[in-house]
Amino acid sequence: MRSAGIRNKPVDRRYLSDQDKADYNNSGGYGRAATAVKRARAYRGNMAYQNNRPPRTVERTPGTGGFGIGLGAQIARNREIGQKNQMFEQLRSDMDPTLYDIYK
Repeated sequence: MRSAGIRNKPVDRRYLSDQDKADYNNSGGYGRAATAVKRARAYRGNMAYQNNRPPRTVERTPGTGGFGIGLGAQIARNREIGQKNQMFEQLRSDMDPTLYDIYK
């Protein structure tokens, strides 16, 4: 087990007698120590990665991305189009009611 610099590393079982090795394994002491070493190594690796990764150059905050400004803009745009269409209908002459059907 690679555990350099860790103070509570597991006991090296190669130097224990078979009885001591069995007692140590069955008591759960080795498992707890090995798990602690794994967590410490993972934490160290994560910290090293965070310290050495390139910094972010673009800030990403929620609600600022996307293609447009949202549903409110679409509703306003549709409202404006509807108002223009009503205005144009009022400006039409009363000659033939079917004359402007192609524009609907």
